Amino acid sequence: MTLSPIPTPTATPPDILRCAYMDIVVTDLAKSREFYVDILGLVVTEESDTEIYLRSFEEFIHHNLVLRQGPVAAVAAMAFRVRSPEDVDLAEAYYEELGCRTERRTEGFVKGIGDSVRVEDPLGFPYEFFFATTHVERLAWRYDLQGPGALVRLDHFNQVTPDVGRGRKYLEDLGFRVTEDIQDSDGVTYAAWLRRKDTVHDTALTGGNGPRMHHIAFSTHEKHNIIYICDKLGALRQSDLIERGPGRHGVSNAFYLYLRDPDGHRVEIYTQDYYTGDPDNPVVTWDVHDNQRRDWWGNPVVPSWYTDASLVLDLDGNPQPVIERTESSEMAVTVGADGFSYTRKDDELAGFKLGTTL
Repeated sequence: MTLSPIPTPTATPPDILRCAYMDIVVTDLAKSREFYVDILGLVVTEESDTEIYLRSFEEFIHHNLVLRQGPVAAVAAMAFRVRSPEDVDLAEAYYEELGCRTERRTEGFVKGIGDSVRVEDPLGFPYEFFFATTHVERLAWRYDLQGPGALVRLDHFNQVTPDVGRGRKYLEDLGFRVTEDIQDSDGVTYAAWLRRKDTVHDTALTGGNGPRMHHIAFSTHEKHNIIYICDKLGALRQSDLIERGPGRHGVSNAFYLYLRDPDGHRVEIYTQDYYTGDPDNPVVTWDVHDNQRRDWWGNPVVPSWYTDASLVLDLDGNPQPVIERTESSEMAVTVGADGFSYTRKDDELAGFKLGTTL
């Protein structure tokens, strides 16, 4: 299926500050609470029998994550904070010109968030834009509450879409800047990292069947915080929640760990990427056949990381249909016959991993 190009609106795009929160549907709220609160240590801002509002330790807005009880595990919104109330108006006009469905609620869609607009964007994702929010206590100085694995910030989203180049242009028109990407010699783009705040990304586009949500990522201060989370999971005999890592990415240079929540939603724990705020910050392009692009060192990527992702919802709460990627898949062009090894062109088998690593 060939997807039509997304036009560039004449309307002014909203001034997006950062990714701010994700609204997800879970099928067992109690099990999800155990994962996000008891294991990962996110702070409960407020909760009821049907929803839980969570935040990281350095956050001052109402929440970074909403867990909502529902019949199908999926993502209801990926929310971005904008610079001013007028930028909510700009977001609404921008997407209306694109011909996207929009819904505006002056009272907000969730607790703690005021006037906001949700859209079904051209890629099929449920985006939200807001400025007004309830301030809560920032717990950055509450070391009596923070554990050794404290999650201190929401860092980014990652979205799965069939045509990364098409999505990249749309997000650049919206004001995002590319920091890194993965391509091949034929010019096929397999993934792109885009930012508004001065880090590697606020969201990323991963090539695959979509629209789907690949993961939400929270930051720790240091890599030893991530090692603690691994040790804690082992002590609780729940290390099977670890899907991939710990390790260090080539792309973003960050130390990472990927977990799966009780519904299979993927959560990355992430730390120590780099500053990108200068206007001439160079784009880093990785060859898809470079086996250090995803893992600078450590174990190869497991196949589920490439194939599994969460459904996303339309504004009526129904799962969006998933469109198949027709361009080459990253896994197909890089995974060896054993299903795990990764290869550069002209590499020869050298133990568990093809090629050499640092």
